[in-house]
Amino acid sequence: MDSSEYERKTAARFASFDQDGNGYIDREDFSAAAAALLAEFGTTARCDRGQALYTGAEAFWQGMAGIADVDGDQRVSREEFVTGAVKRLGDSPQRFAEIARPFLRAVIAVAAEEDGSGVAPQAAARALRVLGVAEDTARDVATALDADGDGLISEEEILSAFARYYCTAAGPDGPAAPGTPAAPGA
Repeated sequence: MDSSEYERKTAARFASFDQDGNGYIDREDFSAAAAALLAEFGTTARCDRGQALYTGAEAFWQGMAGIADVDGDQRVSREEFVTGAVKRLGDSPQRFAEIARPFLRAVIAVAAEEDGSGVAPQAAARALRVLGVAEDTARDVATALDADGDGLISEEEILSAFARYYCTAAGPDGPAAPGTPAAPGA
């Protein structure tokens, strides 16, 4: 992959977090994503699942800031994202998955089947659309996330795909795309 292609894919990953499009990733981007997900699934912020989603969003933000907010201004610029998050996490995709785990686990709880057995691809597509993924892409990605074809997407399938997408050179057109749950604003 040439450097311009890598830059394009990195910019797309950055934009997926920048919920409000202000050129920075900050706490508000993660809170806005949580609020949008709760609204989509008719879940109140005060219930256990709503509180877990906000707590997970905050933990995800803190992990991201800890890795990438080099100047300590409580926001991550595109340059900080590229030089901090992408480079550091590229060496350890599982570390990124662990930073994202509380948020993703809470998203799963909000979107899961009533019995808690997992997330149906249709619900995953709804979550992806809320986070900014185009409808056709959201549907295709959600279907691909069900790697074992059982009609439900497990937490491990989501975490693995998330780490691959955000921590590898592949992007929307590459091999990581089929398992690409979105981050806030994706």
